[in-house]
Amino acid sequence: MKVLVCVKQVKGELNPFDASSLECALRIPGAQVILLSMGRPEVAEMLRGLTRLGVAHAILLSDPTFAGSDTLATAYVLSLAAGQINPDLIVCGRQSVDGDTAQVGPSLAAMLGIPVITNVMELRGADKQAECQTRLGAEAVPLPALITVERGYTLRFPRIRAKTGEVEIWDAQALSADPAKCGLRGSPTRVLRTYESTLGKRKCKFIMPQELPKILDQALNSPRHSVTLPVSKIKLPEVWSIGAESLEMARTIADSVRIIERQPPAQIAELARKESPQVILWDSGLWGRRNAPQVAALLQTGLCADCTTLETDGEQLFMYRPAYGGNIMAKIVCRTLPQMATVRTVEESAAQVVLAAGAGAHDDLPRLREWAQKRGYTLAASRALVDQGLMPYECQVGLTGRSVNPAVYIACGISGAVQHTCAIEQAGTVVAINRDKNARIFEYADYGIVSECSAVFHQARLLANC
Repeated sequence: MKVLVCVKQVKGELNPFDASSLECALRIPGAQVILLSMGRPEVAEMLRGLTRLGVAHAILLSDPTFAGSDTLATAYVLSLAAGQINPDLIVCGRQSVDGDTAQVGPSLAAMLGIPVITNVMELRGADKQAECQTRLGAEAVPLPALITVERGYTLRFPRIRAKTGEVEIWDAQALSADPAKCGLRGSPTRVLRTYESTLGKRKCKFIMPQELPKILDQALNSPRHSVTLPVSKIKLPEVWSIGAESLEMARTIADSVRIIERQPPAQIAELARKESPQVILWDSGLWGRRNAPQVAALLQTGLCADCTTLETDGEQLFMYRPAYGGNIMAKIVCRTLPQMATVRTVEESAAQVVLAAGAGAHDDLPRLREWAQKRGYTLAASRALVDQGLMPYECQVGLTGRSVNPAVYIACGISGAVQHTCAIEQAGTVVAINRDKNARIFEYADYGIVSECSAVFHQARLLANC
């Protein structure tokens, strides 16, 4: 069985999701594992190191023509290589930690005309079909197929005497690539500008742990914070919303919104070819993140992921999203039609208090669970704990999870990257507990406690009263 693993180097290291996908592939009995990456020539050194893990051989796609490729152009180049390799199974990481779009895998599958399963927690079989346990449950598709893997596998270390294999370099000529579909030239999406995100900032008042019970009582009797979506002065005549989830966002840029029922990507693409919509919006949940990239690939158009704001001048759609895995917002346009975006939607929460744990509260999860259960709070988590398998995906709050609007949001050990803070903008009162007084989360909190979470929980009075 031939298994192709697509990997990416991010800041000089193997993308963590790709490390998990590689280990997943290496565990398939009797599999011939082939590595495929696209990047600068120096990426070959990383690939050579990975060949010591039991990889049959590695291929690096490197050519100046490929520079600046967006997700669609990247998927195109990878599809040419995959077409030559002809694997039985393609394994990709769910997403890269620098882009967070999760588009390349589904787009690649659509270009190759093979089925895809996303958000795989465990590959349970790969004989005549790929049998997977995913975030949504058990799924299976016939081979050849493509799967995208979560960070559930820990990549092995090489054996002491393992030998280093060679890395083949394939350029644009070797792939017979069309330069018009590669690099910046072939990328329909463009970043117009980037800037530091200030949306959702609050004026934080630092308090002592013993003050928290009183603050919570006051907050529960205060109105929830409301964020009004900006409405464009000049609107588009009509946009499509795949499902009703993105309806509110669609109304900010269009005079009329047509709701298209959820259906297979090929059917949506065919409908779009017939009716030529100017804009198609999708919810950024798991279904949208799987299907929107496939439609984009079938229509050969651009897709901007996880948009928090949209605006238009009546013709061009301007899309805003967190970028570069940090605290930066990007303004993006799509040069092709239809212009497509997945958009963030806020979950109307019945929960009065959401208690969220981050990487800094890793060791305090038992106390957090106890506290939440005792007080009837809803327990949530940042992506760090979910990726480690310590919390289920349905508890994840953030750009790749869900947005919430409880009366009170308590962030324990959460650093406060824009991918998280953009999802709590509509919470009534935000309380942050973090040992780092300079943590970004305090800029987006109403109240802050500079402390280890464990120190807060150790106070008997606090546990007794709140």
